Parts: sequence; structure tokens; C-alpha cells
Amino acid sequence: MSDSAQSFLPKWIAWESTRRCNLQCIHCRCSSDQDAPEGDFSTTEAFRLVDDICKVSRPVLVLSGGEPLLREDIFDIAAYGTEQGLRMCLATNGTLVTDSVCREMKSTGMRMVSLSLDGSSARIHDDFRRCAGAFDATVRAADTLRRNGIPFLVNSSFTQRNKDDIAATFQLAKKLGAVAWYLFMIVPTGRGEDILDELITGADYEEILAWHYRQEQEEQDILMRPTCAPHYYRIVLQQARAEGISHQRRSLSFSTGGSKGCLAGQSICFIDAFGNLKPCSYFPRVVGNVKQTPFSRLWFESPLLNELRDFSCYRGKCGVCEYLRVCGGCRARADAVYGDYLAEEPFCSYEPPATGVVKDEKHE
Repeated sequence: MSDSAQSFLPKWIAWESTRRCNLQCIHCRCSSDQDAPEGDFSTTEAFRLVDDICKVSRPVLVLSGGEPLLREDIFDIAAYGTEQGLRMCLATNGTLVTDSVCREMKSTGMRMVSLSLDGSSARIHDDFRRCAGAFDATVRAADTLRRNGIPFLVNSSFTQRNKDDIAATFQLAKKLGAVAWYLFMIVPTGRGEDILDELITGADYEEILAWHYRQEQEEQDILMRPTCAPHYYRIVLQQARAEGISHQRRSLSFSTGGSKGCLAGQSICFIDAFGNLKPCSYFPRVVGNVKQTPFSRLWFESPLLNELRDFSCYRGKCGVCEYLRVCGGCRARADAVYGDYLAEEPFCSYEPPATGVVKDEKHE
């Protein structure tokens, strides 16, 4: 394997183990519901996928959905992945988490569970999730996981409808006992395409990410990370430079790190319920199908993935930005907005000096 190939090994893979879900969230990437097709991976085929991944690396493998706990063999798959040396995690909406489920999780060697919390109250969260009782279920799940000694992180997604609740949601995640809080900026795919007018603006992005930076400097009890907001890494460098400090970021012991923005197709990828490999969970373009072509071949030989790894291909502001290699812009968001995954990040308000654009500071 060449040195260049070695520099792009998968460190984090999400596998959509089922599309079935008991919620109908407004931003859902795969438009899941209770009647969605489950996908056609048998248990044996799931084991084979684990084996194929292990031929390339030993990444974090997140069993996602839909709602993965609706899949009867989910703990068999988790146990097999752990046996093969993968760091197994589970992404759940929390509604089906019980003490008996926690015992199953522990028996498989599962490293982490993620819960979704999109508001600090039932009114806000349930409106976002379009399901009465979803907030109470997440809070119960957090309590159940904590009582059973299972570490969990909280993912929080934000649009215009709940952006004013970000700080309060973060405080609730801390109170619930989460080891990490990931702030997600919506990418308009799946049902998210229907709420384009609710996406957070470039100006709001800057304000929210600046708040995140300040909070992260003060916070020692919980790890924080913005997700699908790669320009945060530009803001970190700008702020640290202005303050004359060296910014040191913490990470989970088994995570992908956190020193760079968009990692789609570089160190992360997504496999849907039917075997289609995509650069990330929000990137709808298909690289190939792992049931037809070995994962290793798709990972190393895909023209799409290799374009994402070649920064000289990037266009617009991103192509001339001095922060390109630490940010990269969200490729999925560029694709969703412009139909071009190599275009500039559409919700970044930063103007690189190379563009020659002079901003009027009086009107900022």
C-alpha cells in the first residue's frame, strides 16, 4: 500500500443497519419511518462487511439507522465487530433503551452510544422530532445508560427553529451526564431538503461557532465538537492567533481526532442499508456498492473519493482559501446547494485574501 493511500485510511464508518424508525424527524437524512424498507443485509452479509472493512483498517463502526434497535440481530453484529477489533458504537434515538438493552450493549463490548437531543425542553425537542414524548424518552435513555455505566454522547441538530436554544441544550446534555456533546449544523439531504428556508445563515454560523469556541475554552467536564461545520477549524486558528495561545483540542480516546473540518471520503464514510458506499452520512452520491465490489477497492480506487482527497480540485473561495487544508468546506452542503461537491462551502461568510474581496467592517 502506498504512503498516499495510507494517509487516507477510514477511521470512522457509519453503517445504516436499517431504515426503519419509530420517529419521523423533520431533518432526517434518510426519511425514515416505521414502514421504510429495512434493507437487505442478512446477518451473514453484515459479518462479511465487517470482515471487508477489517482488511483496510480497524475504525470506529457506528451502527446507525433509522433506529438500529429495531433490528433483531443488532447485538450479534456488534459482538462480531468487537471480536474483529472494531470499536463498535450505536446511534439511537433513545426511545427503545431499557435496562435489558443496556445489558446486551455491555455484553458486546460496545464503546459508546449516541443519543439525539435537539432542545432543552419537550416543547422544542418534540417539535423538531415531530413526535410527542420523544424528549422524555431521550432523558429516560440517558438516565438508563448512566445507571448501567454505559458512556454516551449527545448529538444536537440545529436550524432556525431551535438555534436560540443551543446554549440551554448544551447545559442539559451536561446535566444528563453525557461524556461529549456534538453540535450538528443541518445539511439539506433527505427530509432536510424540505426545510432549506430554515437552514442557519452564514452570519449565524459565525456567531454560533464563536460561542462554541469560547465555551470550549472554559469547559473541562464534557468534550465539545461541532459537526458538519468545518469552518470551525478556521475560526479556532483565527481566535487562537488573536489571543496569542496554542489551542489544544481534546478528543474521545477512540475517536477520529478532531483536528480538521470536512473528513468526507478522507477518514470517514457511510454505508447505507442497501450497501451503497457514500463519502459521509449526508452525501447522497454513491461511490459503489459493497455487496458488489469489495470495500477496500471502493475506498482506494473511487474517482469521487480521490477527488475529495485532492485539494487542488476544489473550486470557488474554498479553492483559494488559506484554511483549505484545515477546513475544506462541507462537501455535502456544497453538493446539495450547488450540485457540485467541489464548489465552495455555501454557508461560510469568510472571504479569503486571495479572492480580492474587501469587506466593509462598518456593516459587519
